[in-house]
Amino acid sequence: MRATNEAIRVANALTARWASHVCGGTVFSAAGVWPLLALLASGAKGVAREELGDALGVPADRAGAAARELLAALREIDGLESALGLWTARTVELREEWASGLPVGVHGVLTGDAGADRRALDAWAARRTGGAIERMPAALRPDTSLVLASGLVLRTDWEVPFKGDLMPWGDHDRAGLTRTHPGLDDVALARTPDGPVTLATVRGTNGLDVLLLLGDAQSTPAQVIGAGVDVVGGALTAVPGSRLPHGRPGPGLRLERLRTRHPEPPALTLSTAEFTLAADHDLLEYAASFGLAAAADGAPGHFPGISAAPLALASGRQSATATFSAEGFRAAAVTLMEAVWLGWEDRPEPQHETTRAYAVFDRPFGVLAVHRETGLVLAAGWVTDPKRFPEDGDAYVLDTSGG
Repeated sequence: MRATNEAIRVANALTARWASHVCGGTVFSAAGVWPLLALLASGAKGVAREELGDALGVPADRAGAAARELLAALREIDGLESALGLWTARTVELREEWASGLPVGVHGVLTGDAGADRRALDAWAARRTGGAIERMPAALRPDTSLVLASGLVLRTDWEVPFKGDLMPWGDHDRAGLTRTHPGLDDVALARTPDGPVTLATVRGTNGLDVLLLLGDAQSTPAQVIGAGVDVVGGALTAVPGSRLPHGRPGPGLRLERLRTRHPEPPALTLSTAEFTLAADHDLLEYAASFGLAAAADGAPGHFPGISAAPLALASGRQSATATFSAEGFRAAAVTLMEAVWLGWEDRPEPQHETTRAYAVFDRPFGVLAVHRETGLVLAAGWVTDPKRFPEDGDAYVLDTSGG
């Protein structure tokens, strides 16, 4: 793994910071945003450069190298496919120093035909996410001159699959998942200044894990997800299940003694809900958290290290989705930064615009998808509305493990 510990640490810090803005069910990937911010920072100047550096957690003069390290690390993770894409109008000439740091073959052309460009970008998003995300979350204004995008898709199957079950959830029954396997240490308890958080690790077969995080009823998404990030990064210690006392030591957690007919090792029964999350994010809505306030102020000239063209950041967006099922976990994200041309009136403009659509799915626990070896958080989410249990109970196969 070529990524430095620093790149992983600061990318995870962006996950925790992003969680501070979560107020409903959602899914997001800071790992898809951080490299794009770093590439922008490496070509920015002035206040925009300073703000991006502060948000990244690394100086702007090291941001380009850090972005390349993280992109290289993502390409090496089993179960993860990642890609970088760059499209520019023909009138935009990139700085050789900046462009030379990009992977080979990532640079495409914006033709100025909004319909054709939209189809090309959508095809890229669908191809890079295996069809999980069919549209690039780009506005494609008439003056769009640069689009910088990342695509991530991760897949893992559980080492120990779940069986389908019914789970009461508020006023509705949900499609529950349950499994029992030996050992207690796939569950742990972290005690934070904001209250205890229970962590259950669901291990994938390819080195990707999903952590389920449950706090007290009054805990916020930021507190719960932030605790999970701190445990992953080593800033917070979680006590493993084998060292917890009998009783109810944490949220949703119970340890008790059982009498059995035959010798049996300690075991963990994990019950959760099947869910699918999807969300679109406007990164400029929280521009300060991403270091984009100055970069998106509508003035040209913030990115002379990228091009001499008078570029101004017009949008930053992400579309993401994640599914947790009996067999495994699937997640995908497409993130883009869109820049427009400002200040030169004689540039011909395309005559078409497209609209953009948003979809948000509400979901009561946090989710982190983590690369086991490095601790890099690849995706995060907040679940408040999992899959409904079918009204026709016969239509739901309770045992989906195949065993």
